Amino acid sequence: MAMAGDRRRRLLVLVPCPYQGHLNPMLQLGAALQLTSSFSVTVAHTEFHFPNQSNHPQFDFLPTADGLSDADKSSRDFTSLLSKLNVNCKISFQESLTRLREQHKEEVTCIIYDALVYFAEEVARELKIPCVIFRTCSAANTSIYNEYPRLREEGFIPLQDSKALELVPRVHPLRFKDLPVYKFEGYEKLLQLLERSNQIGSSVAFLLNTIECLEQSPLMKLRGEYPVPFFTIGPLHKIAPPLSSSSLIEEDQSCITWLNKQAKNSTLYVSLGSVASIDEKELVEMAWGLANCEQPFLWVVRPGLVHGSDAINLLPDGFAEIVGERGRIIKWAPQQLVLAHESVGAFWSHCGWNSSLESISEGVPMICTPCFGDQRVNARYLSHVWKVGLLLEDMERGEIERAIKKLMTSEEGEIVRQRMTDLKHEVMHSIKEGGSSYNFVHELVKYINSL
Repeated sequence: MAMAGDRRRRLLVLVPCPYQGHLNPMLQLGAALQLTSSFSVTVAHTEFHFPNQSNHPQFDFLPTADGLSDADKSSRDFTSLLSKLNVNCKISFQESLTRLREQHKEEVTCIIYDALVYFAEEVARELKIPCVIFRTCSAANTSIYNEYPRLREEGFIPLQDSKALELVPRVHPLRFKDLPVYKFEGYEKLLQLLERSNQIGSSVAFLLNTIECLEQSPLMKLRGEYPVPFFTIGPLHKIAPPLSSSSLIEEDQSCITWLNKQAKNSTLYVSLGSVASIDEKELVEMAWGLANCEQPFLWVVRPGLVHGSDAINLLPDGFAEIVGERGRIIKWAPQQLVLAHESVGAFWSHCGWNSSLESISEGVPMICTPCFGDQRVNARYLSHVWKVGLLLEDMERGEIERAIKKLMTSEEGEIVRQRMTDLKHEVMHSIKEGGSSYNFVHELVKYINSL
């Protein structure tokens, strides 16, 4: 324990889940806490997807041996990989943490861990270090995970295709097909992982990268289910100071120069995220839908978008000639810069939570094509609760063309755009002094200092 009068900063250890959509908000959280306090921050990260430390000189990094084979790392079975990490990393994290405490001769004030890497909570409990659980998904998703035991007990799980469009009892506004376990291979393992990750164990608080005005109902439900303080501290990418890129794929900055040449609100930005994949037929349908819509577009076609391929090589013959300068295809985009660009008028997205928050924060209406997991819940809320996006579930060129034109050129699309602008103002008000997220970040600092 630091002696009275000792001016050394208090040490926080952050433990992210090693995927892009989880790492980004955890690093943003660390930067936000440093901005509003005198904490020093150490990021304990698996060897798998270990970030480039030179991009983040404000943090110390603590490598954690994960015992993954090359086959594990290349597998698309994320559930099994996460389960292995939680078994393999516990001892190595505990040893690394013990060495850290001995070297620095100071106590770790708090461990903040991503709910999916719950080995960190087990270590914190054994070492008697206070810990805080952090969910990088929405409150709605977190709340739904707690419903699975009931749905199984009532015979709704395993999910039946015949009930796909029916509303889930007591889980408004979701249909059965909106549940993260719908058509998920190995859903039994996923249910076990989600059940364990939603247990707070010895955690003394619960953090969510969301905003009170967005999710009042699910937040109220969660606060009734967990006996710990809740801190809604989103959107973290707007609260934290700008960070160097933590992207696992190199960003193509040249697309900004191309966007500068496009008219205001004219361009459709298309990206299905860093993990989701589609088949070759869907890629071809996307291509012709974009070719036929007559709008300028910036399309992210990353390696692996079509599993096992570069994807760009699979674009149909004649596509490039028809599109010409109206379309720009890149492997990865600096997404926050793109969404903030005045020429971008809509975002066709897989509806990952980070992408959803980034689009809302810039007032960019969305076309919603969820691929798996929590993306389905987010898409349902975007299209049917907040009504700031259009749901596009059929990857057929005619449907794609109609959805783009409806959102970007019709009266109905203008109404959706206005709703998104209004929602943006509410969300951005929350991070200003006196707003809910601003207040919760400062209350979180006080809370951690009281531990």
